[in-house]
Amino acid sequence: MNDYKIKSRIWIEVGDNVLLGEGRVRLLKEIAAQGSLSKAAKSIGMSYKKAWTLVDAVNKSAKEAVVTTSVGGQKGGGTVVTPYGKNLIAAFEQINKKCWEFLDQEFESLDGI
Repeated sequence: MNDYKIKSRIWIEVGDNVLLGEGRVRLLKEIAAQGSLSKAAKSIGMSYKKAWTLVDAVNKSAKEAVVTTSVGGQKGGGTVVTPYGKNLIAAFEQINKKCWEFLDQEFESLDGI
């Protein structure tokens, strides 16, 4: 059984819209680290346009703003993940971890595979 692996992806939807998935969480975590949407997108090899589209979709689907942006100023503006956004990231990561643990346990319990 050592050769077999079980794979799964989860995401959270609101209505027909995807709120969060692994890619969006990765982008949000990078925004939190970089303080900039453009820097975050570049660091994960994503176009700015795609990153903006994803962040905009998350903000529109969520109950509250997940990221806020500021333009200009002395530091040139930036993008910040809100406390609500950080809570969403933590909740997604906890659910994802528990999902993987469950799947691993279930797979290990199977005999004869």
